[in-house]
Amino acid sequence: MAAYEVVFCIVNEGYSDVVMDAAKEAGARGGTVIHARGTANKEAEKFFHITIQPEKEIVMILVPADIKDAVLHALYRNAGLKSEGQGIAFSMAVDDVVGMSGTGEPAAKEAGPEQTDEGSADAQ
Repeated sequence: MAAYEVVFCIVNEGYSDVVMDAAKEAGARGGTVIHARGTANKEAEKFFHITIQPEKEIVMILVPADIKDAVLHALYRNAGLKSEGQGIAFSMAVDDVVGMSGTGEPAAKEAGPEQTDEGSADAQ
């Protein structure tokens, strides 16, 4: 089982603060907001009984796996399809994480054999 999960929440533009407030109440520390544009069509609007607003925000939240369910439930309650944010949320397992420790503090990364003074061996 992965130690971390990434939660994605796609909401109407202007609702990323609602998403982050809900996630933080469930134990998340922070997230990243990406501005996006939806591409749903009229058939999708009729099927889901919602109006599709093309301007979206995608909030990515990296969380320990043991709080993922609490974060998803908080997002559903506060920013779900029946809210003004009309959000959807899902999670994906994260295999590896660098730059973080279990305490939320940045972790030091030791240079491995692929590292050189100029960076990685791939940069040559």
